[in-house]
Amino acid sequence: MGQARVKIPTKILRDSRGFTLIELMLAIIIIGVLVAMVAPRLAGKSQQAKEAVARADINANLSAALDLFEMHNGRYPTSGEGLAALRAAPSGAPNWKGPYLKKAVPLDPWGKAYVYRSPGQHNSEDYDLLSTGPDGIEGTADDISNWK
Repeated sequence: MGQARVKIPTKILRDSRGFTLIELMLAIIIIGVLVAMVAPRLAGKSQQAKEAVARADINANLSAALDLFEMHNGRYPTSGEGLAALRAAPSGAPNWKGPYLKKAVPLDPWGKAYVYRSPGQHNSEDYDLLSTGPDGIEGTADDISNWK
């Protein structure tokens, strides 16, 4: 006995070939237009989000830890001790009750260390704390600090 063959109508075969080149090009153009409309909006938000993270680190997270250090030791960490004094007891802080940060001292959103000075040049009573921003150069308009 021979094998039974199923005959598929040629109309189904003709309709199931796939997409034409024009249909594919049209879909790619539509996707490109959508990406072109959305990408600039997302790029601006990314920069704003990084700036917000730096402000939160400077004005809340690191400042709170520095204030706790000062409350326990009667002074802020010196420039030489730096922000590392928030994680490990420096030799000149006998009342240190840290660590004052749960994790390592964070880098700014652009991957650079925060600049810390005590006594500060702008805040002579306590400290200066800043991120050099996206350009990584201190003293430029994109800096984010605790005195501006």
